[in-house]
Amino acid sequence: MTNTITLTIDGKKVQASPEATIQQVLESINKPAPLICAHEATTPEGLCRQCVVEVEGWRVLAPACVTKVSAGMVIHTASERVIRSRRTILEMLNASVDLSESPELQSQMDEFGANRERFPEAKTREQDVKDDNPFFVRDYEKCLMCWRCVQACGDDIQYTYAISIGIDGFICIVREHVGVVANAVSI
Repeated sequence: MTNTITLTIDGKKVQASPEATIQQVLESINKPAPLICAHEATTPEGLCRQCVVEVEGWRVLAPACVTKVSAGMVIHTASERVIRSRRTILEMLNASVDLSESPELQSQMDEFGANRERFPEAKTREQDVKDDNPFFVRDYEKCLMCWRCVQACGDDIQYTYAISIGIDGFICIVREHVGVVANAVSI
């Protein structure tokens, strides 16, 4: 049994561990997919879908941060579908969240040709900054719902489970981990 498999990324043959994710292989060849929710200190969850790639024969785009590679896999990192998906994600985020203090996402918007005015009628997260405890400040106008802070307070770093995600859909917020969702506000 071999310790590596062969796959093709953007027309080039690549050797990889069969245990690796697509993102790990992309990083090993200095071609990482853009990320929003994944971070080196937390467990990838594939939530934001910004790292998607096209895998030949697959109906849907694959999140590179959580998808394991397989022998013979043919991956396209910059197909029209991939670029359109990444651009749309950024446009939707920009329409509903203040990205002004996120130079990394501003750079991605430029890279993928995102139209910053595409969704002018979108609802935004207009809430006051919440500084009601000594441990963290919540500014929902800038919160991407990337899950990083929840993971850091959970199994990945602190094991305190101090915060979690509350409610579903557009009214999701990061909140203190309590039995009742007292701080949820429909926005």
